Amino acid sequence: MEQNQQAEAPQPEKKKKRKIAPFILGALVLAGGTYAVRTFIFNQHHETTDDAQLEGSISPVLPRVSGYVTEVRFEDNQRVHKGDTLVVLDDRDMKIKELQAEAALDNAKANVEVVKANISTAEASVATAKSNVDLAKVKVDKAAQDYDRYSALLNQKATTQAQFDGVRSERDASLSQYDVAKKQYDAAAKQMLAAEGQVKVAESMVAQRQADVDYAKLQLSYAVITAPMDGVVSKKNVEPGQFIQAGQALFSVVDDSGVWVVANFKETQLEKMLVGQSVDVHVDAFGDTDIKGEVASFSGATGARFALLPPDNATGNFVKVIQRVPVKIKLNVDKAMADKLRPGMSVSVVVNIDDPGKQ
Repeated sequence: MEQNQQAEAPQPEKKKKRKIAPFILGALVLAGGTYAVRTFIFNQHHETTDDAQLEGSISPVLPRVSGYVTEVRFEDNQRVHKGDTLVVLDDRDMKIKELQAEAALDNAKANVEVVKANISTAEASVATAKSNVDLAKVKVDKAAQDYDRYSALLNQKATTQAQFDGVRSERDASLSQYDVAKKQYDAAAKQMLAAEGQVKVAESMVAQRQADVDYAKLQLSYAVITAPMDGVVSKKNVEPGQFIQAGQALFSVVDDSGVWVVANFKETQLEKMLVGQSVDVHVDAFGDTDIKGEVASFSGATGARFALLPPDNATGNFVKVIQRVPVKIKLNVDKAMADKLRPGMSVSVVVNIDDPGKQ
């Protein structure tokens, strides 16, 4: 009998548990239902994604000339300002080429002066030839008059045939001299034109040599590599004494003062999203801090279209996959927060689609 009583004693506790269990279950169902309703209502007014990250301007610095590095004036992850000298190359070869180009320029300028002097000589020759033509023309006119006069006298038997023949010979000789003088004048004029053309050639050579000097100075300026923007130097890949090739990546400068967010939303989420709608951005690195922003723009194509090998639905077996469209989000942050943000950080974004945006 005692054993039976002991066995029946725990039954009231089981009854209590059975009475509490429905309340617990009801509370869980109520909490789950409340969460589901709140989530449903929230999703009716917002679009969210965690497929997002911070982006920024990253400028790789590439040398424009080859050479040996003599100085490296920065450390990895150092903050720099636009125009700061970061790397200096050995420029002795470039200075020699600059001197050679300047010497060639001086020679070209001197040649211009020589050619201009030739023009003066050619002009004098033209003037002399013109005078000879005029003199020959006078002799031709006089010889023609004498010929006409002696021809009339010969018809009147007032002169001898020998005198007439002498006058005719003088006329023919003067005509020949006149033709020679005209040809000399033409030759002198052509020489002057040629001299003027040589001046143009010489002046064009001066312009070419000046361009060589400018190019040599430009190449010399490339021996000093400066920061292209304000930011942080990262991914350093250069040391003193190293020989670098033109186009070789030496380091990158990250402009961390102007970061933005690129969020990859599903194409089915874009129906009600507009430029200018407010956005809440949660940066994983700063769990307790949310950043305000707004939708800035939408990509012109889905992310898959920009892949190295974009998918082609015309080949193989087609399987429909929801695509994602990159959306740029502008951040509204103060300088203190902007200095903490780094391109590549993971974020989550919530877009308020009830916001009318910028119509």
